[in-house]
Amino acid sequence: MSAEPEFDRDHTRTIVEAIADRLPGDWLLIGGGLVALWLDVDRTTEDLDIIGIAGCDDPRLRLLELADDLGLPIETLNSAADFFVRRVPGWDTEIELLHGATKGAMGRVFRPTPTLFLLFKLGRLSDQDLADCQCLLDRVEQDQLPLDRDRVRAALKKLPPTEDTDLTDRRAQLLQRLN
Repeated sequence: MSAEPEFDRDHTRTIVEAIADRLPGDWLLIGGGLVALWLDVDRTTEDLDIIGIAGCDDPRLRLLELADDLGLPIETLNSAADFFVRRVPGWDTEIELLHGATKGAMGRVFRPTPTLFLLFKLGRLSDQDLADCQCLLDRVEQDQLPLDRDRVRAALKKLPPTEDTDLTDRRAQLLQRLN
């Protein structure tokens, strides 16, 4: 059995460029691949969470065909995240161009705004998710990026209570950082 690929910044960049160059339409990159590309040069991930913005099955099939063409197991380009993306009201107005729109490119790859990035991470908020949120907040402060702190704080406070004390602590850490 072969080892699963691990995506670092360079590998992620190669895949994002291939998507923009070879697949028509608009795509949204979220998760660890985005963190590696945008926020943390040392971050790696087992798969890339990328979805077709149009939300239909044809782009998903093209994405899987591209993975196969690149010699990757198809599950390493994960489009199942669209379920979670579409649960955030107004998500489609909270994206920014990451790659594409250049001469010869067929498609474009977008990333979430800092606000949307945090909203995506809140539900699970694992240790890695909290670390990713901390990296994002560092970037927001460093580059003076817009962030709707009130919206994120409100969403964080609306989460259902949990008996997981570690999760409760992570939520409190994030809330404190947002204040």
